[in-house]
Amino acid sequence: MAKKKGKGSKGQKSGSRDDPAWARTDVIEREHMRNERLEKYYKAQNILPEDEWEPFLETMRNPLPTTFRVAGSRQAARLLNDTIKDVHVPHLAGVVFEGEAVSPPQQIPWYPEGLAWQFNVAKKVVRKSPEFKKFHSFLVFETEVGNISRQEAVSMLPPLFLEVEPHHRVIDMCAAPGSKTAQLLEALHAQDTITSSSIPSGLLIANDSDYKRTHLLIHQSSRLPSPALMVTNLDASIFPAIKIPSEQTTFPEHTKARVAAKRQYQLMFDRILCDVPCSGDGTMRKNPGIWKHWSPMDGNGLHSLQLRILQRAMRMLKKGGRIVYSTCSLNPVENEAVVAAALKSMPGFELIDMSNHLPGLIHRPGMTSWRPSVTREVNTDFATYEEYIASLDEAQRAATKLTESHWPPSAEEAESLHLTRCIRIYPHLQDTGGFFIAILQKKPPVKAPTAAGTSSESKRSADAVEGLDKADVKKPKLDDAPQAPAVEEAPAEDIEDLEETIPEENAEESTTAMDVDKTTTASTSEPKIRFKKGKTAEGASAHFKENPYTFIEANDPIITACMENFDLSPDFPASNMLVRNPAGDTVRSLYMVNDIVKSIIQHNDYARIRLMTAGTKVFGKQEGTEAKRQGNDTHFRVLAEGLPVVLPFVGPKAVVHADFAALKILMEAYYPLTSGFADPFRSMIEAKPNGSYVVRFQPGQLGDATLTHELVLPIWKSNVSLTLMLDKRAKSALSLRIFGEDITTVAREAAAKRKQNAQTGASETPAETPIEVDAKEENVESAEQSDAPEEQE
Repeated sequence: MAKKKGKGSKGQKSGSRDDPAWARTDVIEREHMRNERLEKYYKAQNILPEDEWEPFLETMRNPLPTTFRVAGSRQAARLLNDTIKDVHVPHLAGVVFEGEAVSPPQQIPWYPEGLAWQFNVAKKVVRKSPEFKKFHSFLVFETEVGNISRQEAVSMLPPLFLEVEPHHRVIDMCAAPGSKTAQLLEALHAQDTITSSSIPSGLLIANDSDYKRTHLLIHQSSRLPSPALMVTNLDASIFPAIKIPSEQTTFPEHTKARVAAKRQYQLMFDRILCDVPCSGDGTMRKNPGIWKHWSPMDGNGLHSLQLRILQRAMRMLKKGGRIVYSTCSLNPVENEAVVAAALKSMPGFELIDMSNHLPGLIHRPGMTSWRPSVTREVNTDFATYEEYIASLDEAQRAATKLTESHWPPSAEEAESLHLTRCIRIYPHLQDTGGFFIAILQKKPPVKAPTAAGTSSESKRSADAVEGLDKADVKKPKLDDAPQAPAVEEAPAEDIEDLEETIPEENAEESTTAMDVDKTTTASTSEPKIRFKKGKTAEGASAHFKENPYTFIEANDPIITACMENFDLSPDFPASNMLVRNPAGDTVRSLYMVNDIVKSIIQHNDYARIRLMTAGTKVFGKQEGTEAKRQGNDTHFRVLAEGLPVVLPFVGPKAVVHADFAALKILMEAYYPLTSGFADPFRSMIEAKPNGSYVVRFQPGQLGDATLTHELVLPIWKSNVSLTLMLDKRAKSALSLRIFGEDITTVAREAAAKRKQNAQTGASETPAETPIEVDAKEENVESAEQSDAPEEQE
């Protein structure tokens, strides 16, 4: 969801208020869910007809239903969705708890392919009903491995309106905790299969200003490993220009030579998601503490930040590109007011009508008129900004934080801006949270006749555009907020057909975020970069301590060993492999990125853009006793998280075929002996040298369990044993999905411990909480290295 106002960097990320009750959901009884300021304010805005007001408030006081989305590649998601629909839902259909029938999960009507679900079940039912308890365990484990995303229904909407395709360059500007980022990644990987991942030509930059929350973002996105992903830690309102080398080899006739000769371009985006920080009153059903503290001044205070973020996004958008601006607030000051101000300040953009994009979604149009409150106690007496300013003395005028953009445009302007094309979601319409969405598009270029001696392809500064009033296109001054870097000052409409170029005559004037040395050639070496002094240059990387990104040569011994051991095909992107080690340290992991990510890393200082991670980890150094004894520095294993990316390139020498029975043996023990498997798998694996292999488990039947499709997993072969290279959570989730129960060693040990505790009277360890993954605020590291066992001799 969008974030509540907090005390993070520049107010950009949520944080707990001084009162801990703000973030709690169990501190207020239903009869106390009232706030006179909220009711007075929203009634004054006429957000709903009078006959809907009470149903709206009653719904706001009800707990939010549990919703989740089946995640991952489309083919895998469809298979898991069929399991929910055909196995779990019928099993839950006849449940009666304490004499009352309990409704099973239902598909959310507007989500494509029915891949999102909702159920409204009390916690005591989940804890005590055997049927729901089993379903809950299934959800917990599938969430842990990334096959299910616990996500509010309305939070699923913004990525659907972006319509991301695999070739798109996308940025999620305020991304943590990452549920929407995961949706964007899935769209980027629309061509993935059940067992293997594609390498999309596009890009997704997931940005968040909160350093700690970026680690949660990395953990969330790691569930769908992607060579096209980058995570950055920057203030979205002053996101710096990112440089890429020229990708254009042919130019229109009459293009000036200096334009055609340019080697550096600014990266522009096809799709941008601005799910901005907000007051969050649309989340009151899951955060009832907001009832106690809500004030109209929360939205007033965030308006300027929200506007700066949206304006920055507009400056980074390609012509014909799309921005989705969203909040989980119902306040027009945070919604339509921001959109109207942005559209007025930057010509060349329009709201597009996508009201019929999701059949089954019930929503209301955007508002065209509202009255901001000028005090905490709700004073909406001033219809215009001029009236408000006229009521203040000189000292009050200097002190006020309210700007003209807090107020609505004139009726004529509102109509021309098409504010009714915005989408408002109210909780009582479909039993959801409250939400706001606006879809903006940068108008495609319109070719105008040019005067003799001029060229439409030439680049001009704002001063050189005849008749252009710079005051009309520059963003308005908002409070005393820090201004964006000077690279933003070039009006968006001045960037013409060659929309990724940064005009040379503007390069010095606009103080771009970074200036690549003109002597840099198009070689593969790192470009020399010098920084210009500007708002983002000072201190942006002063405290950034992440490890560097170093690409290794395709003929490096580590790469050649991996190519040989895994029989990788010649088209394997060996030149796109990087390491994250400080100089001189042993290489422990290899990461893969796609071409555009590599280009960005090579042409930008990673500390300046505060790059937290890039690409996906595919190979890890085997640290077991055998590898150490052999002294082999190039003994790497394929990681479970990277296997889908590597699999299309793996040759037959590194692949072993096995049946369903072999899978069960590997699930039940940490280090099963090779002699315990049946032929032909036993003979095949014993003939292989020690090392890492890919096993293709064929569909089949084993007792009551059925493997409906091929399953591909990594193993490690030692002298006399095998190890399934999955972490404990992934093993348990796989076991529950296939066998209907957890048959792993960990589960048996946990059951034995519970039994022992019951016999001795010791208290049991509390059960895992429901799948509130999107609410965790901790640094969650990947379990791949820590949970993967060493090989057994």
